[in-house]
Amino acid sequence: MESSWLVIGLGNPGEKYVGTRHNAGHLTIDHLAQSQGEQLRRHKTGCQVASLHLGIPGSPGPTVHLAKLDSYMNTSGIPTAKLVNFFGIDPTQNLLVVHDELDLVAYDLRLKRGGGEGGHNGLRSISQNLGTKDYARLRIGIGRPHPRQDPADYVLSRFPRGEQGSLNEALERAGQAITEVVTQGFVRAQQRVNSHAI
Repeated sequence: MESSWLVIGLGNPGEKYVGTRHNAGHLTIDHLAQSQGEQLRRHKTGCQVASLHLGIPGSPGPTVHLAKLDSYMNTSGIPTAKLVNFFGIDPTQNLLVVHDELDLVAYDLRLKRGGGEGGHNGLRSISQNLGTKDYARLRIGIGRPHPRQDPADYVLSRFPRGEQGSLNEALERAGQAITEVVTQGFVRAQQRVNSHAI
């Protein structure tokens, strides 16, 4: 039996944070679910979840649980652990965390497995609660703020309206990257994404 996947988009809950750079993970999950004609619903873990098959026509692919967490970024690990336990996921094999990345050019994508958290509070909380850093991440570049701007204010600001096209394109590519990870394997997807072939 093919293993199911858990794909978690990081962000902060509430209207105040909708569309902010720090919510790039939420935006990706919303975009992918919508593109598949699915709707996220409140799950018994308290998160928003949509379970579906990702693949190509005629080959539906594995079951994938798309999730947006119900907690603020710095406590992301608690609901992540609940989802991992509920769905029986091995986090070192079948968990993919989607998050914003200051150290990447805006709208650039990178796949990475394990390593440090780069000061990202959401990843730090997940690593602590899962007891491992060896899980896959899809990093969505948001670029660096102006030297005089506080990084905390920058990540909580919205993507510029004039860059909506670039954002939509990045979300589309992120959805393709997730689909490749779950259908073709992490290493193959990583080679394509990180070489800008996707």
